[in-house]
Amino acid sequence: MPRTSAGILLHRLGPDGREVLIGHMGGPFWARKDDRAWSLPKGEHGPDEDPLAVAHREFEEELGSPVPATDLVPLGRLRASGKVLTVWAAEGDLDAAACTSNTFELEWPPRSGRIQEFPEIDRAAWFPLDEARTKLVAGQVPFLDRLAEHLAGSDPTG
Repeated sequence: MPRTSAGILLHRLGPDGREVLIGHMGGPFWARKDDRAWSLPKGEHGPDEDPLAVAHREFEEELGSPVPATDLVPLGRLRASGKVLTVWAAEGDLDAAACTSNTFELEWPPRSGRIQEFPEIDRAAWFPLDEARTKLVAGQVPFLDRLAEHLAGSDPTG
């Protein structure tokens, strides 16, 4: 049985077109990376958990704010990084600079016996869709395509 995750892709109409809010993954493995080092706010869930409830919880844990929208559009599921990821899109706005994430512990440096705490998301930012394609980890990029398809059908400005 594959591991499952759920997340929310927040989007808004910015000065130069549609933008999405994504987070740079925290911790030492991602510290010096930028392209392909960003992620949707998401998290794992068990078989008995409601994926949408998990998506809301993880958004708040990783960005420090509840989802600033009530209308969510399902973008479906796909396999990414060995997990099955289910994502919803929501149109809303959030101050990316004010985002604060929960943390995780990791032995760092490896085999040092030293446990350090790192944020799950060390920063968040709004990116136009084209730029987000280069920032997101590759397995999540299809959700940008799904968002664009949805917006083309319902938002001629988007």
